[in-house]
Amino acid sequence: MDKLVKLRYWWFALSMLIIIPGLVSLAIVGLRLGIDFSGGALWDLQFVERAPGQLDTERIRSIFAAQGFEGALVQLTESQVDGRTVASAVVRTRSLSETDPETQRQQVLSALKSEYGQVNQQALQTVGATVSAESTRSAVIAVIAACVVILIYLTLAFRRAPHPVRYGVCAILAMIHDVLLVLGVASILGVVIGLEVDALFLTALLTVISFSVHDTIVVFDRIRENLINRRPTETFDDIVNHSIVQTLPRSVNTQLTTFFTLMALLLFGGESIRNLVLILLIGLISGTYSSIFNAAQLLVVWENREWNRWFRRSNPPGAEAPAA
Repeated sequence: MDKLVKLRYWWFALSMLIIIPGLVSLAIVGLRLGIDFSGGALWDLQFVERAPGQLDTERIRSIFAAQGFEGALVQLTESQVDGRTVASAVVRTRSLSETDPETQRQQVLSALKSEYGQVNQQALQTVGATVSAESTRSAVIAVIAACVVILIYLTLAFRRAPHPVRYGVCAILAMIHDVLLVLGVASILGVVIGLEVDALFLTALLTVISFSVHDTIVVFDRIRENLINRRPTETFDDIVNHSIVQTLPRSVNTQLTTFFTLMALLLFGGESIRNLVLILLIGLISGTYSSIFNAAQLLVVWENREWNRWFRRSNPPGAEAPAA
C-alpha cells in the first residue's frame, strides 16, 4: 500500500485502456439518442392476440412505412395481459403530423389490427425537433455549469491549503474521466443492447458527477489535514500516499453500500429504470476509482511539475550534458 502513488502512471494507463475503446466507439458510432434528444415518436404497442415470437419486425416496419412512417425502428418485447404473456413492440418513428396527428395515429392502429388482431396502444410519446434541440442544449449547459460550480466550490473549500485551485482542477479532470468513460460505455452498449441516451441518462450522468466529486473531496480533505500536520521528513508524495491509504477503506465501504442497492435494483427493478441503474453502477465504480487513482495522483504530478520531463530528451551514454 505504500506504493500507490509510485504506480500512478500505471493507474493512468489503466484509465486510458478503459476509456479509449469508448472514445473510438463515440467517434465511429456515436450515441444512440433517445426521443428526448433526437425527436420523433415512440409507440408502445401490445399485441393481445399474439404470443412472444409471433411478430415479424420487418412486417411491422412495412406497415408503418405504408402509413407514411418510413425507416421505423422496431424492438420486440413482452408484457402481461390477464396473467398471459403476450407480444409487445416499441416502435420509433418520425414525429406525427402537426396538423392532424390523431388521424395518423388511428390509421396506424387500424393497419396493425387488420394484420394482428387486437392491438393496445400502451403509450405514445412525441417530441418535435425544436424540443429535442433544446433538450440537447440544456444537457450540455447542465454539465458545463456543474463543472464550473464544482471548480469554484472546491477552490473556496480548500482556500487554506497550498495552491487551492489545484484541488478544483484535479477534481474536474477526474470528473471528466468519469463522464468520458460513461459516454463511451453508453456508446458501446447502444450497439450491443440498444441502450438509448434519454432524459434519465442525463439524470444518471449528473448523479455520476456527484459520486465522483463526493469521493474526491474525502480524499482531498485528508490530504489537506495531513499537510497541516506534516513532518519535516515527509514529501508531498508520502503525504498523498498516506492519505489515500487512510481513506481507502472508508471510500470502498461507503460506495459498496450504494453498489449493493443499485445491484438489487438492476436485478429486480423494473425495465423502465434498468438503463438508469446500469449507468449509475458504471459511474459509481468509475468515480470511486478516479478519486483514488486519478485525482489524488494528479496532485502529485502537478506538485512535482512532472510534465517538464515528459518530453525532455535524455542524453545518449557518454554524451556531455548541455551547458546551463
